Amino acid sequence: MAEKKKDLRKALATSGLLTAEQVKIATDEGRKTGEGLIRIILNRKMLEEKQVLAFLEEEMGIPHVSLSSYLIDQKMIDLLPPAIARKFGVIPLFSVENTISMAMIDPFDIKAIDEVRTNTKCGVEVFAATPTEINQAISQYYGVSGTIEEVISAEEKTSEKAAVMVGKTQILVGMEEAPITKLINLLLVQAIQQRASDVHIEPEEKRTRVRYRIDGIMHEVSATPTHLQSPMVSRIKVMGRMDIAETRVPQDGRIEFKYENRSIDVRVSTFPTIHGEAVVMRLLDKQSMVFSLSDIGFSDENLKKFEALAKRPYGIIMVTGPTGSGKTTTLYATLQHILSPERNIVTVEDPVEYEMAGIRQSQVNVKAGLVFATALRSILRQDPDVILVGEIRDFETASVAIEAALTGHLVFSTLHTNDAPGSLTRLEDMGVEPFLISSATAGVIAQRLVRKICQNCKAEVQVPEEIVNQFETLKGKNYKFYHGKGCMACGGTGYRGRTGIFELLVMTDEIRNLVMSKTQTGKIRDSAIAGGMRVLREDGIQKVIAGITTIDEVMRVTQLD
Repeated sequence: MAEKKKDLRKALATSGLLTAEQVKIATDEGRKTGEGLIRIILNRKMLEEKQVLAFLEEEMGIPHVSLSSYLIDQKMIDLLPPAIARKFGVIPLFSVENTISMAMIDPFDIKAIDEVRTNTKCGVEVFAATPTEINQAISQYYGVSGTIEEVISAEEKTSEKAAVMVGKTQILVGMEEAPITKLINLLLVQAIQQRASDVHIEPEEKRTRVRYRIDGIMHEVSATPTHLQSPMVSRIKVMGRMDIAETRVPQDGRIEFKYENRSIDVRVSTFPTIHGEAVVMRLLDKQSMVFSLSDIGFSDENLKKFEALAKRPYGIIMVTGPTGSGKTTTLYATLQHILSPERNIVTVEDPVEYEMAGIRQSQVNVKAGLVFATALRSILRQDPDVILVGEIRDFETASVAIEAALTGHLVFSTLHTNDAPGSLTRLEDMGVEPFLISSATAGVIAQRLVRKICQNCKAEVQVPEEIVNQFETLKGKNYKFYHGKGCMACGGTGYRGRTGIFELLVMTDEIRNLVMSKTQTGKIRDSAIAGGMRVLREDGIQKVIAGITTIDEVMRVTQLD
């Protein structure tokens, strides 16, 4: 290895990438700090990552591997402790007989190679990879598992980028902070990096489980010792300005988390369980919020119909679907679409998730007596053109919203029903008169979110004929189907990101007559389909044909429809 290091220094100097003086400076620094030559060159940005990879492959004969498109078996990850992976910047790829192939930031790091040999009892074959890809792979495959010391080590590079707002005071989370602070900070940073919408901290009898919800699906990322559960919850409560002494009742809080010049709004909810308090933190990234109707998944046909509805001067438009189906995003995108200086738009929400310029937003406050119905009555005295009511939950709210729609206001709201026709009968069940529903309603959207196929590992796949034949649109056709094979970019899931599937019911004279006569939902649905409504599953299948999602995804989110 000493001879190889001499060759490395000589090769760097003769390659033209660095001068002999630069190589000498880097070598001298390495003798003082104990760092390898490659790491010093990369850390001091003497060369770009890609230049170093090309040099190692072409001049030194060390092949490189692209980790972003490489899926590593969990058995390989289990062979190497996370502390070693993080300390030396290495990740195991595969093994043949008694030799492990390793991706390394510095393939000439003899300490790293010896450490891997000692821990795995195997020979080592080295590949080169960029520090960016190595760190992403370590974060992806090892998460925040291991001891607190390992977490602190992994957190060093991210702590300088993160800060927490407590009231109007910014608290920087630096290396001098306590280990629990570093752990919570790292959990939030990794959740942001992995595009998680929620962080769950769940106490159990012998451990505390940490899970992220990514693209609507829960993923376990870590398990911390039981004794850390209480300090973790206390730290989160301090950040969220909650009562740390009260552990017997649920509490809600809010944290403003700064990360890489991005402001992340963290909604905190605690809930007492038999093993301690469970915590859920919902992450709202204001910069990644989609505010364009054309980007949320509408087909061209549905987009034209919905844009026409949104331009109406009055009437109520309802968006329906289960929790987490993207209703709020659709409503915000709609308000953004119709926003203009000529219109006065006022909202009442629970809570206000994203602040929008040019719109007056208010939030319900149950303790103060400001609920949807009372807020809505007050809004009507504010001379609004457009009103957004966060949710219709009861007869009082429904009746005031419909009254507003009938008196010259355009009203948007959400409702919890499975499909679009069901929302009309749901209002009847609340006690609203059918003639008011039929007169006030302009249209209803039902929606779901499906995961999109990862574009980095997208590949054609054969779907069994018995599954294809379940869908009339696909039966007898020669469509191509795709799936994601799983890669670094999507965490091995084959999916990355989500899009909406929609069912848009536009009120017609026939549907109004059916509502007036208190017709069952099924007949209203049949009439809407006859009038051109595409049901949720059919809209999903169109996205399957377009190669956006998979049949499995569409079946998963529409199995009750």
